[in-house]
Amino acid sequence: MGDILTQIQDELDMLLNQMQASFAYIRNRAPPAPIPGQPTLTSMQEFEASNMAAANPSAPPPLPSQDEFLKDIAELSRDMVLKEQQLEVLVASLPGLDKSEAEQVARMKELERELEGLEGERRRALEEKEALLRKVEGKIAKAGKMAS
Repeated sequence: MGDILTQIQDELDMLLNQMQASFAYIRNRAPPAPIPGQPTLTSMQEFEASNMAAANPSAPPPLPSQDEFLKDIAELSRDMVLKEQQLEVLVASLPGLDKSEAEQVARMKELERELEGLEGERRRALEEKEALLRKVEGKIAKAGKMAS
């Protein structure tokens, strides 16, 4: 697994995808609600509509009942809450959340000094490598002159 920030980003992406899928489900699969003051379909019209849907296999599946829809919504909600709680656990595990801003700044300065020290060591090692390389190349050149 990656670092905590990558995990948080991945979890956030999954949460947003879940939310988008849930909204699409609600938009596309919500059973119709009667509009006050408007006539509702008769049972014969509903029967004919279901027969047409059965005869046409490319037609979308029938809408869920109100109870099924509410159960689906409850399940989608639980999934989103669970994902959000997983996200909170990751955020809570970020380093420095329990420290004040001044402590975090002091820690950053300490890490910066440590990095500068390591950079100095790296430069010295690079200079030593270059010196050793020149020395070896010089010996190889002398050995080549002696052999000719």
